[in-house]
Amino acid sequence: MATVKMKYEIVGQCGRAKSAHMETVHGVIETPVFMNVGTVAAIKGGVSTDDLRLIGTQVELSNTYHLHVRTGDKVIKDLGGLHRMMNWDKPILTDSGGFQVYSLAKTGRKIREEGVEFRSHIDGRRIFMGPEESMEIQSNLASTIAMAFDECPPALADRQYIEPSVERTTRWLLRCKKRMEELSQEESTINKNQLLFGINQGGVLSDVRINHAKQISELELPGYAVGGLAVGESHEDMYRILDDVVPFLPKDKPTYLMGVGTPENMVQAVDRGIDFFDCVFPSRNGRHGHVYHASGKLNLWNLAYEKDFRPIEEGCDCPACKGIRLEDGSYTGGYSRAYIRHLLKAKEMLGMRLCVLHNLSYYNRLMREMRFAIREGRWEAWKTEALYKLKIQNS
Repeated sequence: MATVKMKYEIVGQCGRAKSAHMETVHGVIETPVFMNVGTVAAIKGGVSTDDLRLIGTQVELSNTYHLHVRTGDKVIKDLGGLHRMMNWDKPILTDSGGFQVYSLAKTGRKIREEGVEFRSHIDGRRIFMGPEESMEIQSNLASTIAMAFDECPPALADRQYIEPSVERTTRWLLRCKKRMEELSQEESTINKNQLLFGINQGGVLSDVRINHAKQISELELPGYAVGGLAVGESHEDMYRILDDVVPFLPKDKPTYLMGVGTPENMVQAVDRGIDFFDCVFPSRNGRHGHVYHASGKLNLWNLAYEKDFRPIEEGCDCPACKGIRLEDGSYTGGYSRAYIRHLLKAKEMLGMRLCVLHNLSYYNRLMREMRFAIREGRWEAWKTEALYKLKIQNS
């Protein structure tokens, strides 16, 4: 079996909040980190990988199922894998397709021990995906981190549904691990150092979650995720589950809270020991003209911004607010709220693009501030102030 190249070192800790230095075959990740979501190998809103570099993106996230149905993982392998196709030289995490087991439940989905059969949302054709298929697709994509294939049960499902689902997810994880070990030895495999993260499931049932965390921790995988949250349960239930489960995941491995979330969610989760995040909120909100701001989220469609020549956020160094850095160290200057509002009303793609760039930059900056606060030993004070501001914004 090929040696998996990964180093994970905690370099700052305040209570359960941790900041780590992680080395992978595709470069360094400093945590806490937000992974910018490019489901089909592109950030929606006309954002390129050059843009991602400009705004400090460390990890890009793409989706196994979506790339399997368009353009096809075998084609992407022939093109040299996701990194080469996208012109992206930093880490990529690929989701396993397991969430589509949940989200495509109304397409005639059939779950059995071998895997899941469902219909493509593109053309309606029948698709079968199990642990082995998911690993093979992710190997073709050659991502840095591959997620195990799991079932994401509805958060509020009853115990009678959740317990057998979690047991099956554990069996699937063992099959994922075995298949990835086999793939790492094949001559044609692009990334023989691909990392496999296991996923903890169990809805909002703490005892099921804890037992599952104990079981999968014994497999000594490179990293672990908490899945099946932010799918209908309350924020209080989410935080309770993190309080209960994270202590039973390996402390010396990266932890990933899947599909979360709002800035407040991320601050609360980091406080409970989470390293990795992903969420479509910043890009989705940006495409609708809703932008994040230190003093609250702004809706640039509002008439109040018609003649507002300020940038989206004073002091923000993103390309939308500050422009591009020139050789002499100066910046070209950003774009005003008034101009971006005009673009949105005129249905010009540039308006959407600038909003998405700003929002992703805001999320990346928030992670950077959290890293510094933890490493400098001032997490509690930073967290208290940040949560106060976020509460004021949302009240």
